[in-house]
Amino acid sequence: MTSMPQSIDIAITNLTSVPVLVFILGFLAARTIADVSIPDAIYQFLSIYLLFGIGLKGGHALKHVTFSEILRPSLMTLLLGILIPFIAFYLLKSIKNLQDIDRGSIAAHYGSTSLVTFSAALLILESNKIAVEGFAPTLLTIMEIPGLVVGIFLATRSAIKVGGKSDVHWRETFQEIILGKTVLLLVGGLIIGAITSDAGYDKVSPFFVNLLNGFLSIFLLQIGFMAGKNFHQIRAVGSGMILFAVIFPILAGFLGAVGGTVVGLSIGGTTALAVLCASASYIAAPAAVAIALPNAKNSLAITCSIGLTFPFNLIIGIPLYENFARLLS
Repeated sequence: MTSMPQSIDIAITNLTSVPVLVFILGFLAARTIADVSIPDAIYQFLSIYLLFGIGLKGGHALKHVTFSEILRPSLMTLLLGILIPFIAFYLLKSIKNLQDIDRGSIAAHYGSTSLVTFSAALLILESNKIAVEGFAPTLLTIMEIPGLVVGIFLATRSAIKVGGKSDVHWRETFQEIILGKTVLLLVGGLIIGAITSDAGYDKVSPFFVNLLNGFLSIFLLQIGFMAGKNFHQIRAVGSGMILFAVIFPILAGFLGAVGGTVVGLSIGGTTALAVLCASASYIAAPAAVAIALPNAKNSLAITCSIGLTFPFNLIIGIPLYENFARLLS
């Protein structure tokens, strides 16, 4: 168990880490009407770079992992990826002014994952000299899909019926989920990293690996700016959704920490899995849900995920989940 002084030190280290400070800079700039936004083309480049870079690094790490080592963590991740959107959907029943289609949309966002939160967590853990299993990006890829599918399924089970059939076009939805930018680049990077030789990997790692944390910081500047610019929308989501966006990640993160401990992950690996469970998507989920649930209030889920859950996880959640991992270990 981590002592109180150690917990305070971890919290201070997190608050003064580059990802958190850059995010706060972007947020404050937006609130003071200073334009530090990144052009859309560069923003798209950074998202592609991060997705492929994380996948490539994880895929190369898979070369040194046996199937038995990754099997149990993968199965646990898949189980959590199915369970978490179910829990989110039924907890959202307590918010009476939400329809099932909106509950499903939010559950899909919170069942999916945030690459940027995950990347920031890896950077913070690395700065604290806490090792994480190299196959952690594989767990990110595994959790990305089931949360979206389960959330959309729950939304359409009792809502929007046309001729007795759900009006969700599952073919197009699965195409967006599986062939969308997030999964395609992550999986592509994993496969390329696993197949390429050490020499081939070493030639590109100075760009895709060594510079990753720097590009992540620039990306977080934009995320902070976006959160600050749209912060006024938080009031519109209502107190129930505000509480959900802060409390649910703690519950999901604890479940992830329990799951990571059960399958024998290290403290760093358990923390990473907890972060995956606690994060909410604002890249993959909006695209998939917009196709599957065009009548849902998707802006509600995006506002909560990027305006509330992301900064909570970045500033408070990551050290909290690390404490969960240490406590359970």
